Amino acid sequence: MDLRTIQDKLATHTPSIIGDESLKRYSLLIPLMEQHDELHILFEVRSYEMRRQPGEICFPGGKMDGQDSSTQVTAIRETSEELGISFKQIKNVQSYGYMVSPFGMKVDVYVGFLDCKEESFYPNKDEVAALFTVPLDYFLKTKPELHYVHMEVVPEESFPTSIIPYGENYQFPKRRYEEYFYHYHERVIWGLTARVLYDFIKKMT
Repeated sequence: MDLRTIQDKLATHTPSIIGDESLKRYSLLIPLMEQHDELHILFEVRSYEMRRQPGEICFPGGKMDGQDSSTQVTAIRETSEELGISFKQIKNVQSYGYMVSPFGMKVDVYVGFLDCKEESFYPNKDEVAALFTVPLDYFLKTKPELHYVHMEVVPEESFPTSIIPYGENYQFPKRRYEEYFYHYHERVIWGLTARVLYDFIKKMT
């Protein structure tokens, strides 16, 4: 391979996350809706029968499957399936951004408007234990609590420390990871949902 070949390949290359092929692709929707003449954000309480994160609060969303033509389609499909509403009731869907989690997930985030009333919802009981809304204004006026967890790299026993500088004494990086907590009545919103929510509210103010 010569320099010209490399330059030609780079000229048509679309930059992406390095290692993207190993990430699990997920998509979620921040759902806005009108309630009592003001904008609210809709949240789900995950079914207590689910294997992962039962009972936690989340936005509609899920894993991209092979039939989805884009992550936006995933967000709309998952929202429709989880809330029991039609695609037509999910309007003005726009891309907000994406995040790469420390746990090997790339999550594409969208914002959309639900053109329906609460009584229109027929949530999928296999995935959703409850639904509730919070006035957008509440988050605009309320700062979340901030706490931290510590994450570190722990190599497996078979990891070849003998061939890297400093061997078993190699200093693998550690990270102090922020966790946001919003309290609304008896509900606690935290984790990935609170992280996405915090960024969204920050950019809307």
